[in-house]
Amino acid sequence: MTSLIEMVRRLHDGVFGAIERVTDGWFLGLFSRFVIAATLYVYYLNSARTKVGDGLIGFFEVSDGAYIQIAGKAFEAAGYETSGLPFTAHLMVIAGTYGEFILPILVILGLFSRIGAAGMIAFIFVQTYVDVTGHGVALGTLFNGQPSEILDQRLFWVVPLIYVAVKGPGFVSLDSLLSRWWGGRVAYA
Repeated sequence: MTSLIEMVRRLHDGVFGAIERVTDGWFLGLFSRFVIAATLYVYYLNSARTKVGDGLIGFFEVSDGAYIQIAGKAFEAAGYETSGLPFTAHLMVIAGTYGEFILPILVILGLFSRIGAAGMIAFIFVQTYVDVTGHGVALGTLFNGQPSEILDQRLFWVVPLIYVAVKGPGFVSLDSLLSRWWGGRVAYA
């Protein structure tokens, strides 16, 4: 019996050890970024487009839609006049609008990816807070067998971002490429 258990253990260690060696340093970072690209990029891009004007020049105009979506209650209290909003509301709307464009791209490309991932995690927490307090979405609870609730959904969004923030984007990334280039540049200086 002991030899059977030992054989199964060796087989297990051999197979999964080989998988770990082959994927070490590149796969999980790349796969996490792929998951973000496949599941969240278009969502955030479409959301961000509703917050700016049309065309190239319109990209630099934050629309009233951004104020309604991000600071809806404050915007309503100001009579739907942006001039009646405090500076912090403008800052939040501008950061939220352009964060939806920039942060996912940074993570997907693996460029300043840890900063981008940390920014997206913070963005998701703020987005969830606004959805619950500003739009009346029910937060839900964990461990209740209802994975469609917003809390469960956002937790799944954050998992690949946490991996990138903690472990980095992996070898197949612009961060890695720039690091190798910079390291070579410094070595020859």
